[in-house]
Amino acid sequence: MSKLYIIPTPVGNLDDITLRAIKVLGKVDLLLAEDTRKTGILLKHLGLNVSMHSHHAFNEHKTLHGLIDKLQSGAVIGLVSDAGTPAVSDPGFLLVRECIKNGIAVECLPGATAFVPALVNSGLPADRFCFEGFLPVKKGRKTRLESLKEESRTMIFYESPHKLLKTLEDLKDVLGADRQASVSREISKIHEETVRGSLQEIINYYQTHTLKGEISLVVAGKD
Repeated sequence: MSKLYIIPTPVGNLDDITLRAIKVLGKVDLLLAEDTRKTGILLKHLGLNVSMHSHHAFNEHKTLHGLIDKLQSGAVIGLVSDAGTPAVSDPGFLLVRECIKNGIAVECLPGATAFVPALVNSGLPADRFCFEGFLPVKKGRKTRLESLKEESRTMIFYESPHKLLKTLEDLKDVLGADRQASVSREISKIHEETVRGSLQEIINYYQTHTLKGEISLVVAGKD
């Protein structure tokens, strides 16, 4: 019976893959991967040989209908991103939505998502939070930041190393220099690091320290 499996993959340490994910990876007819080279490293580590196609932000619109045709013909397809759970700030949403529209079964396996350990490691309230993903680079950025000025829940963002300092500065301008925050990078990898403090303290730290790797930024809500 046709089905689309959403398969989370490790955000760092490859041993974080779940036993169930390994079983599902081993039985799919086709695996859609954001970067087949990166996913190939994981499959080699697991001793699996799986047929793969590229599925990323630049081709997902073009390949959508062809994939629905395959699923309607009885294929079992898996979807992975480079790291973490697909569709969470990664490709996947469009395919899931189209499967649901066409009555095709979708099953998302539980597994790795970078913002969860970052939130817990931050020491900030985790009972209520909002996930903002990546902020707009230009258009709509100021409006989005201003909309968060009164947010009382803990806020979580994803950011790239070369844009982190600008984002911290922008948040400082809107929320204030004393707003507490936490930056987690390279989660579950050898050089994993979490830096906590006020926005100004974290800015000062990263002005003199090297910034590399995947970054999750957690910011306290308004008191």
